[in-house]
Parts: sequence; C-alpha cells; structure tokens
Amino acid sequence: MITISLCMIVKNEAGVLERCLADAKDIADEIILVDTGSTDETVDIARRFTDQIYDFPWIDDFAAARNFSFSKASMDYCMWLDADDRILPQDQEALLKLKEELDPATDVVMMRYHASVNSTGKPLFTYYRERIVRNRAGFVWAGAVHEAITPRGRIVYSDIAITHDKVGQGDPDRNLRIYERQLAQGVALDLRGQFYYGRELYYHARYQDAIRVLEGFLTDPHGYLENQIEACRVLGWCYRALDDREGALRSLLASLRFDTPRAEVCCDIGQVLMDMGRYRQAIFWYETALARPRNDNSGAFVLPECYGYLPSIQLCLCYDKLGDLAAARRYNDLAGQYRPDSEAYAYNKAYFQRKTQSASQ
Repeated sequence: MITISLCMIVKNEAGVLERCLADAKDIADEIILVDTGSTDETVDIARRFTDQIYDFPWIDDFAAARNFSFSKASMDYCMWLDADDRILPQDQEALLKLKEELDPATDVVMMRYHASVNSTGKPLFTYYRERIVRNRAGFVWAGAVHEAITPRGRIVYSDIAITHDKVGQGDPDRNLRIYERQLAQGVALDLRGQFYYGRELYYHARYQDAIRVLEGFLTDPHGYLENQIEACRVLGWCYRALDDREGALRSLLASLRFDTPRAEVCCDIGQVLMDMGRYRQAIFWYETALARPRNDNSGAFVLPECYGYLPSIQLCLCYDKLGDLAAARRYNDLAGQYRPDSEAYAYNKAYFQRKTQSASQ
C-alpha cells in the first residue's frame, strides 16, 4: 500500500481548516501544513491534527509556497488540498481503496475537482487536477497564481472527487493584484499566465483590457488547446458585456479553429443568438450542444449542465418564441429529466398546462 503526505498551504483559514483536516486525517500518513502568515486560530487548529507545521513568508507566489510544502514530505506520494476543500464520505472511502490498490509505478493521479456545486450537491463546474504525485520525482509547481504541476510519466485518471466548498468571499482582488505587480516589475507572463490574467480582468469588469490580453494570447499558436478554447469563450463574455453581440459571435465561432465545438461553446453561441432574437439559429446550436460528447478527461473546464439541462431548457424557450408549443413542451420535459428540481422546469410545466386549458375552453 502506498503512503501519502498531505501538503497544504494556509493563511487565516480558521473557519474551514478543521473540517478539511477531519476529512483527510484517515487518508494521510502525514500532514504537512505551511502557514504563510495567519493571524487567526489557523495554526492552533492545525496542531490538533499534526505537529509538522512550518512558516513560509508570503511572497505573492503560490507555486513557491507549494513547492516548500512538498519539500517537507517524506511519504511515497504528495497530495495537496486547499483549506476550503472537502473530501466527501464516499470519496474518503474511495481514496482509502486507492491507497491499497494503486500501482506503485504510478507517477500522477488525476482526480476530479468539483469547483462549484448546487444546493443538492450536484457539480456545476468540474475539471481534473493533478491531485497526487510521486514524491521526490522532480514534480515542480509553476505559476505565481493558478499554480499547476505538469503531469508526466504514468498517469491514472480517477473518478474520486475533491469538492470545493468556499465559505466567505476571501480576497477577490488578490490574483489580479499579483499579476499586475509582476507586470509592474517587468516580469513577462507565460502563455498560461496571460490566459488567467485576461480572465481575471474579465472578472473585474475590465472588458477592454481583457480583450486586449486574450486576443494577444490567441495570436501565439503554442497555447494550451483548452485554454485557447476557453479564451474564446471569455472574449465572447467580454463583447456581450459591452453589448457587442457580433463581436461575441466572432469570438465564440473562432474557437472552432482549435477543435470541434464543446457544448459550453454551443450554449454560449445559442445565448447570443437568443439575445439577438435569432431563435432558429439558436436552436441549431442548442441542439448541437445536446449532441456533443462530454469528456471530463480533456483538461477543459466542464459545465455539466451544458450537456443536458441547459440546452434543453433553452430549446424550450426558443420553440415557445417561435410558437411551436409541442416542441417547446417536449424540450421542457427533457430538461425535467435532467433536473426534476428545476424551478424553470416547474414554471414552464405550469405554463403549458395553462396554455392547454385555455385552448380547450
């Protein structure tokens, strides 16, 4: 059976750290906690679970802090978590089984990361992350923000999930502040940094700046494919926020030069066309979304609802706008199969019942 060092970096996480460590304590063979300057009870909470607590001065570099945490690990593998991550009971069981069964020749275990869930716990936004890596095998974190390890060697994809359960807003300006401090110091962002910097600009409603950065990112053919496609999506959001729907369409359609369309792109295009009142064209893209295969292993940011519920409910609206109530009802029923708890589905169902009753009178 393999052994695991859980390696974490934390700062002022007293509100969430105990639940995270309670989830992980039976999985980890040792817990390495690197504190980057807490002023609350974070360290006191950590001491209930481990005596391997280290201080690391914060230097606006997440990769540096994570590499320091890995340097303290002594087990076969290093696993990382953020303080506001959860390992749900079924995933705890699966992780214990993984420890028993994992081929010790494995270099990297990729695990699902449920970055957002709805009120029932259903994932809304998910993707794979390099969650467990072989210790002392030269794996290095890179990136001051949105840090990552490049997977290599023998890679295993697991259905085990880590669920992000953020409490409070945190510091929404932190990532943008780090990027702009780097730029002010003359640091040239690599392609991955350019992509994430552009996305941060969008989140801060600096749409023109985001467009400039992301369009610059797309001029380099060496960017990561999924980042290129996602950059087209973010550009579409920027242009839509600026009420430039033609610009949004151009950006979204430009993603097709990189690969066949993801359902997320199809839904974005459908929304823009609906905004423009072009319902028949929107129908084409939403029906295409329904037909697209979902590939969680692609490295993309996957929005599960784009592969079922969202295009179905939007097709209901489009067909209703065109006066085709039979098709509208059919797609609403389909949406209900994906999300029986949906308020929109229930509202539409009642709407169609009223329409039927009115027509029979």
